[in-house]
Amino acid sequence: MTGADVLLLALGAVAVGAGVLVVTTRHLVRAGLYLVVCLGALAGIYLVLTAELVAWVQVLIYVGAVVVLLLFAVMLTRAPIGPSDDLDRPGWPAALIGGGTGLGLAVLLVDAYRWSRVDLPEAGTAERLGTQVFASWVLPFEVLSVLLLSALVGAIVISRPDIGAGPRRGGDSR
Repeated sequence: MTGADVLLLALGAVAVGAGVLVVTTRHLVRAGLYLVVCLGALAGIYLVLTAELVAWVQVLIYVGAVVVLLLFAVMLTRAPIGPSDDLDRPGWPAALIGGGTGLGLAVLLVDAYRWSRVDLPEAGTAERLGTQVFASWVLPFEVLSVLLLSALVGAIVISRPDIGAGPRRGGDSR
């Protein structure tokens, strides 16, 4: 076992542990912070696998944008920050469904490949990936940025009742 293998196992354990904490904590803000740890560990895994561009995209897009948007939405909508009693539900149905799904995927994977080796394609470069992304995937990225911006503006409007009120007309001074 090489040092890279040990690092992959350690980062995988951190990612799985943080993922479990995301779904088991009763504090919404802590769940968001555990999500940052989980996504950061995944970026570390990409770095160990020498996929630097994917690792930095993981950090910039998911850790930087999605989690910050989640935390802003929580803060702007005045959601409860402490423990939430409505999140205290029995976990055995979710564990049963998750375990069954994981087992089913493992059986499917073993059945599909029968423990055979698969030749990997030639490693991509940042130049080829950038050409592909900016040639044919520009529109989806722009649509996603507009969607995230509108979600943030919507959270601000919902959280501030004084924004849409404006002055009353007709001499009504209520």
